[in-house]
Amino acid sequence: MSQEVRVQRVEVSFVGPPPVRQVMRASGVSEVQVEGALLHCLVCGSFQPFLEALLGHEVISFTSTPIRPPDSEFKEVKTW
Repeated sequence: MSQEVRVQRVEVSFVGPPPVRQVMRASGVSEVQVEGALLHCLVCGSFQPFLEALLGHEVISFTSTPIRPPDSEFKEVKTW
């Protein structure tokens, strides 16, 4: 049985402009959106590449919310 890769919805607020290019190039990061000093994205798997992309940029707040795969609520039914 394979282990599911965790996907997190992330919101980060910066003192200045977010490091958009670095974040977009980080492994496992997708759906990057920026609103002023606020960056939203999805992180799939390890946070390490994402965190390395933030290096040198002052973070004011950081929120991460797990996202369930769309079919996770029906997983038990499918295995019967």
